[in-house]
Formats: sequence, C-alpha cells, structure tokens
Amino acid sequence: MNIENIEAFIYVCQLGSFNKAAEALYLTQPSVTARIQSLEREINIRLFHRNGNKISLTEKGEYFFPHAQKILQSYQEAKYGLQQVNVPYELVIGSALSISNNILPDILPAFISEFKDVRIKILTGHSKDILHKVINKEVDFGIVRTETHPQVESIRLYNDPISLFVPKNHVFLKEASVTVEDVSKQPLIFFDYESIDWLAIHRLFLNKGLNPNVYLEVDNMETAKNLVLQGVGICFLPEHCVKKELENEELFRVEMTPPVKTNISIDFIYLKGKPTSVFMDFLKDKMFEQH
Repeated sequence: MNIENIEAFIYVCQLGSFNKAAEALYLTQPSVTARIQSLEREINIRLFHRNGNKISLTEKGEYFFPHAQKILQSYQEAKYGLQQVNVPYELVIGSALSISNNILPDILPAFISEFKDVRIKILTGHSKDILHKVINKEVDFGIVRTETHPQVESIRLYNDPISLFVPKNHVFLKEASVTVEDVSKQPLIFFDYESIDWLAIHRLFLNKGLNPNVYLEVDNMETAKNLVLQGVGICFLPEHCVKKELENEELFRVEMTPPVKTNISIDFIYLKGKPTSVFMDFLKDKMFEQH
C-alpha cells in the first residue's frame, strides 16, 4: 500500500478539500486526485462521494479513515526508528516562555532518556509568536496558552488556575480575608494586556465598580513574576508560573473572598492535516502525570 496515497487521503479528510490538501502537500490538485484514485483502485473501495466541488466520505471511507491514520503513524514511527541508527532526528518544539521555564525542565530528562538519539531544539516566545512558527513550519509543534487559527489543530493538556500572588512579608499575609476591594488599593501588575486572561481578571473589578491600581503592564508573565519577587507590586498569575517560588517560599498565594475562579488553558498546537507524533504523545502523558 503506497504511503503517499494514504497521506493524501488523510489530508483530504482533515482539510475537506482536494485543493487544500494539494496546497498542504505542495502538490497539484490533479496529483492529489490521482493518488486518491490509485488508493481506491488498490483497495477496491470508493472512499469519497463527489458532487461538483463538494466531497464527503462514503461509509467505507469513514471506516477506513482511523485505520489510515494508524498506518501513517506506524510508518512515521518505523521511519524514526531507522533514522536513529543512522542520523539523529532533530525535534523542534515551540514553547511559551513560562512553559519553557517552568514545565519543560521537569519533563525533558525523561524524554531524553526515552529518545536517546533525538536532538531537541526549543524556540520560545509569546504564545502568538509560537502559533505563527507552527503555521510557517518553523517548529514541529507548539506548547502554548490557547490560541486558535483555521490552519492549526489543538489538544488541551490541562487548565491551570490563576491566583493572586504576593511577596513575603506582604500585608495580605496577615489578613484573615482579602477582597477585591482590598486588592484594588494595592499596586497591581498586569501581564498580557487585553488578553482573555487579563479581561477575566479585570472583570472582577468591573463587577464591583472598581478601578484597579494598575501600576505596571507587561507583555509576559515571567516579567510580572520577577517584579512581584522584587516587591514592586502584586499579580494574578497561573500556578505553573510560580511553582518553584511557592516551594521556596519566595512567593505566596492569597486566597480571596469570594474565591477567584478563572484559569488559563495549556494546549499542544500543530499544523492541521499533520498527524500527531509519538513525541507529542509522550510529552502529553508526562504533563498529565504532573497535573
């Protein structure tokens, strides 16, 4: 069974169009059509209903699709195994900065132990920067806060709760109860101005008719965290960002009344039409173990 025909079939299924599949595979539309027709002749099954420019899977095509995905993934894993003998495989991962700093160091040792001949390259940046790197094929996949784009598929890894964090000796650590009104009077550091996370936190104040004392606005949470460590202000941050500082008692979580119930989502993102890889599956399992 020709693996290129299988690949063309999967791309057409996932993108819903022979033309889009051709663009993704850097082929002409007639070439993709020829590959599908060759596959249909080989297995003696009609895979698609064709009505002008519209296509849909036949019942047999629906049945065959998940098997085709397994065939392609098995082929890729076998190819990777053969490459290990000859040429080290380079895996390029795009990662949001806070994830690179606070999550990847805990799981990469196990990854390196499992895939000894894989060379890893990590490119960091804002989640939107990593999204563009995925689209432009500069990375194999990304690990980011939720970003959506029609050319990208995503897999939810976990939801990370956002809490209020303060430095040691802060006045809030002596209070029995801390309210939104109390927080509004403190110098507040905001990261990612006008992001979904920022809007969710800002709504806490708007619902009470309050204007928070936004002392500083920064474009990433690592900067925000370091400013809190320096005692410049306080900040709402996701748990993964401050894990080590909590363990070392450098930063402290303040429980508010009523409780803050908001979080950020951490996702894998990869180019639409591209099957998930054995590497993504391994990292996903390790991240689930930690959360």
